[in-house]
Amino acid sequence: MEKFEVNILGCGSALPTTRHFPTSQVVNVRDKLFMIDCGEGAQLQFRKARLKFSRLNQIFISHLHGDHCFGLLGLISTFDLLGRTAELHIHSPEGLEERLVPMLNYFCRGMGYRVLFHPFDTREVAQIYEDRSLTVTTLPLRHRIPCCGFLFAEKQRPNHIIREQIDFYGVPMHELNRIKNGADYATPDGRLIPNSLLTRPAASPRRYAYCSDTVYMPELAPLIAGVDLLFHEATFAHSELSRARETFHTTARQAAELAAAARVRRLLIGHFSARYEDESVLLAEACQLFPDTLLAHETLCVSVG
Repeated sequence: MEKFEVNILGCGSALPTTRHFPTSQVVNVRDKLFMIDCGEGAQLQFRKARLKFSRLNQIFISHLHGDHCFGLLGLISTFDLLGRTAELHIHSPEGLEERLVPMLNYFCRGMGYRVLFHPFDTREVAQIYEDRSLTVTTLPLRHRIPCCGFLFAEKQRPNHIIREQIDFYGVPMHELNRIKNGADYATPDGRLIPNSLLTRPAASPRRYAYCSDTVYMPELAPLIAGVDLLFHEATFAHSELSRARETFHTTARQAAELAAAARVRRLLIGHFSARYEDESVLLAEACQLFPDTLLAHETLCVSVG
């Protein structure tokens, strides 16, 4: 099966600690890299993860709090120092371009590549990226400022040809694309060979949902139903529920409740408050409701599906 992985570069929240970097992830789909959020130190973690800068062309920013975007300026500058020429696309809520461009004009004047900004509306579900194998859709969240999560969804791959059957029925080469995409084959003497005899179904497309800073939103369940992997913030333990509500964050138990309601395959929790020196309390709390829960940590690489 082709690569679909989530690399954790940082899983802490706003206050810095010696244990965690601020939020950042890289999704690797068939060696094409997509960054989600870019907290301070993201480029250093990128190096530690042995990921290739040249394969990153799309960055998705969930919201404009510093712990999710302060790493952008350094990353963009480093790309220029490395001689980058390919365009870099940044997808974010409104406002990032007007705030970041003046700093780029001062610190990165005369860059050898273009940075293109693609603002999106955080209030609605919308597809904001598509290529031959993947779509990215926004997931509206509720935080202190406009905020979105993201759903990365593979496209259905064509069926796999059964070479022995193709040879047996003498199927010509020019028919193979049609057959891969579900067509039956009509022989020269008029026999109809069903597609099921000529192909095997491709693997089911995989999906990854990223839910950044937000209050508990049970209404997200239909939007992420059945995803292979859900990342959801778990800033606080449930004993701090009032603090979570006050700061528009989620508890580990609430993240697990959403995972169970959406019937996702696996849950990955992160964005930990600096108050926890040992996040195992958060993992234990989530596992009580959703046993297949993972605790995010820097350098963790999780396969999707």
